[in-house]
Amino acid sequence: MNKCFIFFILLFLNRYSIAAEDYYKFNSHKDQQRFASLTSELRCLVCQNQTLAESNSPLAEDLRNQIYIKINSGQTDKNITDYLISRYGNFISYRPPLDSSTVFLWFGPFIIFIFGIFYLFYIIKKNKQ
Repeated sequence: MNKCFIFFILLFLNRYSIAAEDYYKFNSHKDQQRFASLTSELRCLVCQNQTLAESNSPLAEDLRNQIYIKINSGQTDKNITDYLISRYGNFISYRPPLDSSTVFLWFGPFIIFIFGIFYLFYIIKKNKQ
């Protein structure tokens, strides 16, 4: 009984000790939603496949601060993403535009998949003979 009681107290205290604080104060709920949307659509450049919202790296914190400042200064989402893409490249976006430098990124997995299917049929046909 005593161990169970201590376990639940530690579980309860731990839950509140790791709760995220709202560091950014916005003028409206719409701006807060824009911030959440932008930070979840942009990639942390340091971390492996984490969004800016998920990352704890110093660079992600700086980028979140830049986004916060730009939202409060009245810039649109497109202006903010265009600024970040021009500064850090298409890699920061989880949805990079289709152009000559990203064509393999968009169509490469499909080409590899189709090549794999043809290779699989070739091996199966070869083994039957």
